[in-house]
Amino acid sequence: MSSKLLLVIAAGTVLLGACDTIDPVSGSTDPAFGEALAFDKALQTVNPDPGPPAPGAALPGDHGEKGVGAVERYRKDAVKEPQAMSTQTSSSGSGGGSK
Repeated sequence: MSSKLLLVIAAGTVLLGACDTIDPVSGSTDPAFGEALAFDKALQTVNPDPGPPAPGAALPGDHGEKGVGAVERYRKDAVKEPQAMSTQTSSSGSGGGSK
C-alpha cells in the first residue's frame, strides 16, 4: 500500500471516531440520538384521527397575554389594522464607467 492510502485510512478512522453516539461512561447509546428526526417526522405526519383540541389545551403559537388583548379588541370592534410591509428594496446605480 502506498503511504498516501494509509494516511487517508488513518485520517478517516480518526474522523469517524468523532461520530460516536455511545456514551463512554455508561456504554449506552446517546439518549437524544434520533430525536431531531423523530420531531421532524412528527411535524410532517397528518393526524389520522383529527378532532377539536381538548378544552383548555394549549396550541402551538398560543400566547395568553396577546390572545386576551386580541379578543378584547375584537369584542370592542377595535381590531388593529395590519401594517403594510415590503419585501423588496429598490436601489439605483449607474453602470457607466469612465472612458
